[in-house]
Amino acid sequence: MAPFQSFLDIVAACDNYRIDADRTSLTTWRLTARPTSPAIGVLRPEIVTQLRAEDAKGSVPAWEFATHEGRQVVGFSSHIHGPSARTRVMKELCERWRDEGRWPDVIGPRKWRNEMYAVYRNPFGVHDALQIDDTDDDEANYAFMMERSACALFGVVTYGVHMSIFEEDEDRHGALDSCRISKQTWPGYLDNTVAGGIPCGLGAFESLVKESMEEASLAEDVVRTHARAAGTISYFFRYVYDLRIPTGADPEAYKPTPLDGEVESFDLLSLAEVVSRMQRGLFKPNTALVILDFMIRRGKGVVPNGRTGATSSMRWIQLFPIGFANIAAGTESFPQDVKPSDDPCDSGGGLGFLRTPVSLVESGWILEASKNSQD
Repeated sequence: MAPFQSFLDIVAACDNYRIDADRTSLTTWRLTARPTSPAIGVLRPEIVTQLRAEDAKGSVPAWEFATHEGRQVVGFSSHIHGPSARTRVMKELCERWRDEGRWPDVIGPRKWRNEMYAVYRNPFGVHDALQIDDTDDDEANYAFMMERSACALFGVVTYGVHMSIFEEDEDRHGALDSCRISKQTWPGYLDNTVAGGIPCGLGAFESLVKESMEEASLAEDVVRTHARAAGTISYFFRYVYDLRIPTGADPEAYKPTPLDGEVESFDLLSLAEVVSRMQRGLFKPNTALVILDFMIRRGKGVVPNGRTGATSSMRWIQLFPIGFANIAAGTESFPQDVKPSDDPCDSGGGLGFLRTPVSLVESGWILEASKNSQD
């Protein structure tokens, strides 16, 4: 049996890396090696070494290396210009690394997703990627696309959506018990009602609509009518949505049913049972963050800035790693199709930085959770 996890333990499962301790060993990945070029990711030493080896054996190097103020920088070579050119380089490189057996636990055949993710100059800027990369126009925020599984190797920001279906009048936070039996990641763990990555060319809400049908057989009109944006969580970057089953509505219209083989079953669980399973480590760690966010927003036992019980402490997690110098104060912006909430209960507190009392961009940190003697 897994050990009991407090709320802070659950947050720590995701907030498990201290960038300051590794600052000297990581290399900033920029679009070019110029110091003013947008920073798009961070690279571990073994990735930089392999990129140098790629240049050494190629007649036309694809990568440039430089040092600015004592810090190493890697970027695309100057002749690789425009989104489609960068996409071609990344596609050839990542597929070859996969076929050569490099980093099999990350991009091996069983981990390969065959799904393209967008990389942006400003990860918090406008999401203006197209579904088909056939442009050399380099004026947009969109920089290129790359294989989903390989994003971890290059330290880029990735995006996803999570939605919780619940019946609040019965104090139930439901339809969360979904066992993923065929996915490459976290097989057998419990998840939110709907969860998935945002592929290149789709916005957050459109991705939610797509995932809702593919994973849970939820009709498009139900999601478009009743899903409400509830903020974001800074674990990678997750857009959070709620779908409250209206009082007196036919529950069958809101009942999720497995469709694409990624989910084994759905169960409507009481909030107490959800918390019990979460604290026994049965939920995916990032899913547990979404549940904590839900509890904070709905006033269900977690208070982000107050005291409950005998003791109270706060945990702050580092938002994103070094290198994102292009993210300046006042530049926060989000996909235009993030549907706003009109729920009067959806305000204040929470894990999503849209509700934090300090500016995310200015501070670089976000309040994640509080712990008390009753958690």
